[in-house]
Amino acid sequence: MNDFNVDNLDLNVDELDGLDDIEVTEPQEKPAPKRDLSFFHNIPVDVTLEVASTKLVLGDLMELTSGAVIELDKLADEALDVKVNGQLLASAEVVVVNGKYGIKLIDIVDDVLTGFTQ
Repeated sequence: MNDFNVDNLDLNVDELDGLDDIEVTEPQEKPAPKRDLSFFHNIPVDVTLEVASTKLVLGDLMELTSGAVIELDKLADEALDVKVNGQLLASAEVVVVNGKYGIKLIDIVDDVLTGFTQ
């Protein structure tokens, strides 16, 4: 087995004296290449509108009858949550267009689109 021996190194200490003057710079980050995301355009997703919610104990739920009113956790004029596959996408309000319900997006959540805009 060969043992390491410092004497076997061919090291000239005089050549190392100028290394203190060398300027070290951080590598520049290259901008991320623009991604072609057209592949994703035809993938179906589930969009849901969450009006509001509440928690009930099972006993109270079992006592409900037709016409019962359950108080929810949002005010009548508050924006509703729009979720895509369970993930919050935006806040919205309900509108009626040609006799059908629709939603008008008020505020899109910024971090949902992170990574897709590069």
